[in-house]
Amino acid sequence: MTTSLIKNLGLAVFALTIGGCQQTQTSEPLCEENLNFATKQINLLLEDAEQANKIPRTLTAEGEMHWTLEGFDWTEGFFPGTCWYLYEYTNNKKWEQAADKFQSLFEDHRLLPYYHDLGFVFNCSYGNGYRLTSNEHYKQVLIEAGNTLITRFNPNVGCIRSWDVDKGWQSKRGWQYPVIIDNMMNLEMLFELTKMTGDQKYQDVAMAHANTTMQHHFREDMSSYHVIDYDSITGEVRNKHTAQGYAHESEWARGQAWGVYGYTICYRYTKDERYLKQAEKIADYIMNHQDMPADRIPYWDYDAPKIPNEPRDASAAAITASALIELNDYSKNDYLSEAKAIISSLSSDSYQAKLGTNHNFILKHSVGSIPHNNEIDVPLNYADYYYVEALLRLRDLNKNETGQLAQVN
Repeated sequence: MTTSLIKNLGLAVFALTIGGCQQTQTSEPLCEENLNFATKQINLLLEDAEQANKIPRTLTAEGEMHWTLEGFDWTEGFFPGTCWYLYEYTNNKKWEQAADKFQSLFEDHRLLPYYHDLGFVFNCSYGNGYRLTSNEHYKQVLIEAGNTLITRFNPNVGCIRSWDVDKGWQSKRGWQYPVIIDNMMNLEMLFELTKMTGDQKYQDVAMAHANTTMQHHFREDMSSYHVIDYDSITGEVRNKHTAQGYAHESEWARGQAWGVYGYTICYRYTKDERYLKQAEKIADYIMNHQDMPADRIPYWDYDAPKIPNEPRDASAAAITASALIELNDYSKNDYLSEAKAIISSLSSDSYQAKLGTNHNFILKHSVGSIPHNNEIDVPLNYADYYYVEALLRLRDLNKNETGQLAQVN
């Protein structure tokens, strides 16, 4: 019996054992149950956030609340984004008001040219807000954020620069023009801006970035490096590194999740078959990895030295699950079974917190960056965001008579 067959049989048994939000009316309540829980848990987190007038990010090593940084924080858009998703789910104006309030705390950041994360920050917050309300102010914020983001694009390289290298820990790496796989997630806002405005410049930058990343970021087995450092003049690759994974040649789990999600987005907007094939290859790599645990929640790095005694990363799992639900809608392959298995695990007592615990975050057991000794085995606001997104996408499959995904974003 081949290894892949064993894996497939194991996955089938696992899915049958723990259940899932199947695309049937009889099991739809499980999606509703977890969305209802998310609403109650985030409502408690909202009370904490309103009292502090700050955006929750994670917990400290001592188990205390860690709010987003005041100057700029790449995660600041996820909590208001989750509020938008709960507004979409409940139609309760309270969530619309909360989302508007907390995203307004960082609205001025749309004009900061120092960060590639503007797509993350503003698409998850203002982007969802515009999708749900057609608020023209939100649209203008998105346009201004997009205009700021594309100033970081270098046509010699063909990519948006991720990190500036004149300060901080990045300045100590000897990089010249670093681009990280996470940056694929900033492209959605650019694609959407071309759709909103009719201006092709945003999509041109997004596609150039996706094409260059496809060429240089991926190994033969379709795992990705975290960081590719380019020569800013010639566009040549200088270094292939990993900053948040175990080693330069290791397979950082969340990086693989960003990749499959990012190229699924690219296909959504362009219908370019290259992007679909790239997303499928990355998904197949993740699903068939020899060190993927039976419950489908990956270790923080597939090459971490002490597997199976290594931290899991629920955030990587949530991102992957959401991406696979959408990818399944475009592909002839079955990615929905894997997504259901992941969501079922995340919804179990092993990963989902009890109401009122975990400082009112939904999911436990995520990892920020072990090499930086930062956010290890803690809740993360983006794990919750993508988990709720995945649940909504799965629910929409049940609601849509055609069996196709009604786009959540």
